[in-house]
Amino acid sequence: MPYTGSANFVGREYELSLLKKKLQKPGTVAISAVAGMGGVGKTELATQYARQHEADYPGGICWLNARDSNLAAEIVQFTQLYMNLKVPQVLQGRQLSPEQQVEWCWQNWRPTEGLVLVVLDGITNLNNCQQLIPKGNRFRVLMTTRLRNLDTNIEEISLDVLSPEEALQLLTKLVGEKWEKRVQKEEETAKQLCEWLGYLPLGLELVGGYLAKKLHHWTLAKMLQRLKQQRLQDEAINRHKQQLQKTFSTAQLGVLDAFELSWLELDPTTQVVGELLSLFAPDIFAWEWVDSATSRLNWDATEVETAVKQLYERHLIQWVEDKSGDRDDCYKIHPLIREFLKVKQAASEQADELKRAFAETMVAITQKFPEPITQQSINSVKDAIPHLAEVAKTLTDAVSDKNLILLFVSLGKFYKGQGLYASAQEWYEQCVPLIESRLGKQDPDFATSLNNLANLYSLQGRYNKAEPLYQQALALRGRVLGEEHPDFATSLNNLANLYFFQGRYEEAEALYKQALELTGRVLEGEHPDFVTSLNNLATSLNNLANLYFFQERYDKAEPLYNQALELTGMVLGEKHPDFATSLNSLANLYFFQRRYDEAELRYNEALEIRKRVLGKEHPDFATSLSSLAKLYESQERYDEAELLYNQALEITTSVLGKEHHMTVTVDKSLESLRNKKSKS
Repeated sequence: MPYTGSANFVGREYELSLLKKKLQKPGTVAISAVAGMGGVGKTELATQYARQHEADYPGGICWLNARDSNLAAEIVQFTQLYMNLKVPQVLQGRQLSPEQQVEWCWQNWRPTEGLVLVVLDGITNLNNCQQLIPKGNRFRVLMTTRLRNLDTNIEEISLDVLSPEEALQLLTKLVGEKWEKRVQKEEETAKQLCEWLGYLPLGLELVGGYLAKKLHHWTLAKMLQRLKQQRLQDEAINRHKQQLQKTFSTAQLGVLDAFELSWLELDPTTQVVGELLSLFAPDIFAWEWVDSATSRLNWDATEVETAVKQLYERHLIQWVEDKSGDRDDCYKIHPLIREFLKVKQAASEQADELKRAFAETMVAITQKFPEPITQQSINSVKDAIPHLAEVAKTLTDAVSDKNLILLFVSLGKFYKGQGLYASAQEWYEQCVPLIESRLGKQDPDFATSLNNLANLYSLQGRYNKAEPLYQQALALRGRVLGEEHPDFATSLNNLANLYFFQGRYEEAEALYKQALELTGRVLEGEHPDFVTSLNNLATSLNNLANLYFFQERYDKAEPLYNQALELTGMVLGEKHPDFATSLNSLANLYFFQRRYDEAELRYNEALEIRKRVLGKEHPDFATSLSSLAKLYESQERYDEAELLYNQALEITTSVLGKEHHMTVTVDKSLESLRNKKSKS
C-alpha cells in the first residue's frame, strides 16, 4: 500500500462500516465502488479501510493505480514482484492475451488461502478494466472513482462532502494547537469558512496548511475575507480559469480559491517548481527525477529543496512512502491540484523550457533500462513508466530527434519483456508514423521502428504482418546504411528467423548464410563497432546451427554451435546466461547423436552457470535440470533422473504454474519415467 493514511482523518464512520459490510459478504466476489468528486477523500477512505481491516485479509492486499494506466501490466508486475511468480506468455501452445495473463495471476494468487482485498484506485473507464477483475470468491474488490453509477452489478457508496460538524472537526485538527483556541473563539466564522470551502476535505487541508503558517494576529475572519476577495479577483483577471470554474462544483471552487491563496504566498522559485511538477503523470514520482530536471535548468539545489518543502507544507504535494526502499523520497500530487498547477504551467513564460527539461530527464532514464527485462529489473523502472508514457502522449515535441525512438522502444521493451504484447504493440505502432513524420522514411530510426514492430508481430505469430515490415526495414538499411553495416545483418537474421518459423527452410538458410558471410566480411575490415559485429556473427552461427539441427543435419550443425559458443564466451563472458544457452544447445546436439558423456558435461556446465547467475528458482535452471534428467533417463539412470525431474517440476509449478506448458511437459516426462521404473 503506497499510503500510510492521514493522521487527521475524521468522520466517515458510516461509510467505513458500510464498506466492511459490503466487502466481507461470505461466499461471493464482493465488488464495491466509492464514488465522488475530486478532493472528497475517496483514496483516503480506501486507505483507512485497508489499514483498519488488514487482519481481515490474510490473502493479502493488492493496491493498484487504475487512473489512465495499463492495469493489466500493473497486475502482472504485482504478481511477479511480490509473489515471485513468472507469469506465462504461452499456455498449452497458445499465446495469452493480457486479460488471460491477468486471469492466470488471480488463479495462482499467493497465499493460496484467505480473503484478498484488491483496491483499484482512480478508475476513469470501467470498460478498460472490467475483464481484469478477479472472479474467485476469495477476492474483494474496492474501487474509487469520480464516475457515478459504474455498473448495476457493483455496489456503490456515494461519498459526499463532510458534514458541517465533521468539517469543523477536521479544520481544528489541521490548524494545530496554535490555532485550536482561535477556532473555538471564532466558531461561527470557522463554520462559515468550512461552508465556503464546500466542506471538501482537500479544501480544508489547503486552508489548514495555510493558517498553520500564519501568525497569531491573523483571524479566521481575515482568512474568509481573503478567500472571497480571491474569487472576485479571479473572475476579473483570469479568463482561462473562469472556463475551468464552469466544470467545477461549488465545493471544488472553494478548493480553487484556497489553492490560489496558497499559490500567491509561494516564492517565485517555489511557483516555478510547482509548474514543473505538474508535468509528471498523476502517479508517484521520485525526488531524484525532480533533482535531475532542475539541474538541467541550472536551478540552485538548495532553493529547489526549500521549494519542495514549501509545497509540501502547503499540502500542494504529498509525500509517499517508498516500499521498495530504493529511494529516499517519493511524492505525488492530488489530481485536482495537478489540474490547477497545469493551468499555471501552461501560462508560464518558461513552459517550453520546463517541458524540455522534464522530457530529457525521463528519456535519460530509458538509457539505463535493464536488458533483459527480468522480475528484478521491473521493480527498478516501473515507477517511471507512467511518466514516460506522459511524455510519449503529450510532450514528444520536447524530445530531441535522436532520443525520440528511444522513448517508444523503452516503453515497448518494458511490456514486451513481460509478455504483455498488446501493451507493447500500442507503443511500437505509435512510433512508426511519428518517426516517419518527424525524421522521414530515409532515416535509420525509421527502419528500426519498422523492425521493432515486425519483431513483435513475429512473437505473436502474426507472420503475414511481420514479413513486409522486415523486408521494408532490410531494404532501407541496405540503402541508407549499406550492406556492410551490423544492422543490415540483424535484419537478414530477423527475416530468416521468420521464414524458419514458417517452415520456409530454403529461404531461411539462404538468408542465414548471407548474414554469416556479410558479418565475416565486416570483421575482416575491422568495423568500428567490432563487438556488435562479433555478437551478430555468434547469432548468425547459432541461428544456422538451429536450422541444421532441426533438419537433423547434425554434422553441419556441430561446428557452427562450437563457433557460436566460442564467440559468445569471448563477447559476453563464460558466466553470461547466453553462454549457458549455447552450452545447452550443443549438449542437445550431443544427446541426439548419443554422445552421452559429452552431452552430460555440457549440460552440467550450463546448469552451474544458470544456478549461479539466475538462481535456483529461474525457469532456465529448471530447463537445465530437465535436460539432464532426460539424458539420465535414456541411460536408464532412473533414480538420478527422477530426482532432477522432481526438482524441475517443483520450480516450474512454483514459478510458472501448474498449467504452463513447461510444467505439463516436465510432469509428463516424470510420469513416463515412473512407468519405466515400475516395468523394470
